Amino acid sequence: MSGMWGNNLKISIFGESHGNAIGVTIDGLPSGIDLDLCKIDKEMKRRAPGRNNLSTARKESDVPEILSGYFEGKTTGTPLCAVIRNVDTRSKDYGKLKDLMRPGHADYTGAIRYGGFNDYRGGGHFSGRITAPLVFAGAVCKQVLALKGIEIGAHINSIKNVKDKSFNYTSISKEDLQSFSTEELPLVDRSKEEEIRKTILDAKKKGDSVGGTIECAVVGIEPGIGNPFFDSVESILSHLLFSVPAVKGVEFGLGFGITEVYGSESNDDFYYEGDSVRTRSNNNGGILGGITSGMPIIFKVAIKPTPSISKQQDTVNIKEEKEDTLIIEGRHDPCIVQRAVPVVEAITAIGILDLIKERYGWQI
Repeated sequence: MSGMWGNNLKISIFGESHGNAIGVTIDGLPSGIDLDLCKIDKEMKRRAPGRNNLSTARKESDVPEILSGYFEGKTTGTPLCAVIRNVDTRSKDYGKLKDLMRPGHADYTGAIRYGGFNDYRGGGHFSGRITAPLVFAGAVCKQVLALKGIEIGAHINSIKNVKDKSFNYTSISKEDLQSFSTEELPLVDRSKEEEIRKTILDAKKKGDSVGGTIECAVVGIEPGIGNPFFDSVESILSHLLFSVPAVKGVEFGLGFGITEVYGSESNDDFYYEGDSVRTRSNNNGGILGGITSGMPIIFKVAIKPTPSISKQQDTVNIKEEKEDTLIIEGRHDPCIVQRAVPVVEAITAIGILDLIKERYGWQI
């Protein structure tokens, strides 16, 4: 197994959901970056559990403890390492899950892959809990990207069959993206909030869960970033996005919808705006040939319903090698989408900074 990612910016994650701590090491940051710890704390709180009745009752402060790579308020340029202590664990809730496999979860595949030695408590290393260190890393990367005028933001695009409006693909302001970070349910159309909230709470009452989609945008990024084929912008971001637990789909621009129109409709016509080349539409999501066009990067991510639900489900007992039933106990999210929004932003920041470093090296 490898817990490392990156070509120019290297990220290494470690820990388990119910272990002593989880954490991340970031190698390749420029030196002398003045980190705003308050902004980092704000990002951590957006993802943290136990903040409202829409998420799990597990309460974790998710305060990162920086161990290295940070001195007198600035990055040193050496590996930046941070740990986040686990406090509110109830491992007894997971005792029977050593043998009874949760449908939709990684219990079975993890047990097979690691010969039964995997830590199954709370999902172990497969848990969404491990996204907390990624949010820390992304919060750091966001601050570096801000020096280049790049802003990243995301909103809930749908919960089950309740849909929010999409971005205006050609005109997205940094202020709009920044405003999402203050919302419990970040939406373009605020009138959808109560319907979405009701959908999540109705699933919770039934002992069930719901999923949804997240739409993310990157604005302020110049043209010419990325590569064709294997290290394209889509390849880099998709690799990272699919590493997030519960992500089951990614589409850029119109995505699958681009197959339903003519080429004359899907092509983004060019024009000059002063000295800058722009496109009148942005159906390709700001990426052509794997390289940024200078238009906003736009993509959507599909998040599946939380697999840990309290309804009785059919499963197998791998110790006794027989079919069985399971009612999952413990504390779980009826919907993970709203907490996944800052994770998607963080992952995007990591990928974009890696691509920026590939183009410019240490110069930021």
